[in-house]
Amino acid sequence: MFELLAGLFGLLIGSFLNVCIYRWPRDLSVVRPRSHCTSCDSQIAWFDNVPVFSYAALRGRCRDCAAPIHWRYPVVELLTAFSFAWFVAQHGLTPDAAKYCVFAAMLIGLIFSDLEMLILPDEFTIGGFIIGLAFSPFVRVPDSTFAIMADVAGFRLGPRAASFAEAAFGGLFPAVVLWLLGWLFEKLRHKEGLGFGDVKMIAMIGAFLGIRGALFTVCVGSVLGVVIGLLWIKLTKQDASTYPLPLGTFLGIASLIAAVAIGNLPLQ
Repeated sequence: MFELLAGLFGLLIGSFLNVCIYRWPRDLSVVRPRSHCTSCDSQIAWFDNVPVFSYAALRGRCRDCAAPIHWRYPVVELLTAFSFAWFVAQHGLTPDAAKYCVFAAMLIGLIFSDLEMLILPDEFTIGGFIIGLAFSPFVRVPDSTFAIMADVAGFRLGPRAASFAEAAFGGLFPAVVLWLLGWLFEKLRHKEGLGFGDVKMIAMIGAFLGIRGALFTVCVGSVLGVVIGLLWIKLTKQDASTYPLPLGTFLGIASLIAAVAIGNLPLQ
């Protein structure tokens, strides 16, 4: 029952995510104007704005001008609904489930923003880093790397402070390392090798999952990017040296896998 309610709530959040995915990379407000067709600018009536069902009823086309509606809209809504239902099924109605639902929603937003516009909005990355830090004292970060380092240094933190430290360390350390590697690549090759948006995204992921989750994301996301990217380049016969790979999309997919695999532990 709770999983069903979470899924329905996820549909609504997914509908809002679609607004953010379209507007934030274009520096538009997500509040005004009201939802409208991007082809004919006609406002979308409430009965044509019901997640998934309206898309199906309209057969994927605008009621006024018959322009095709992007397939992203129902996909984002369904993915968000499934993610919410999954994490509530795993964790129940707990702060753990709330944390992972928020995390999944932001990752889905980043996946499709990068896929569509090659932009990772700060509202998701920097905002997500802050939200991850805010969750950490109440929902333990699934990592102990900083705690081990602190023990070696001879000091111990309380469970809430330790979890916050794991989130901060897990977010900032890999982000700084990636930024330095990207800077070095640019100096040696004289072209950008890693966008700063990707660096901020890793900081957000580390704040939620800790440094192990961030490193897992970098490794798996990079492999996915190389394999799928090369296949796509070959199929579409594009130039591999100039094709802009949406790395954030693959990092987001890898991070969703990490969130499901790692799980979370309640504070003792």
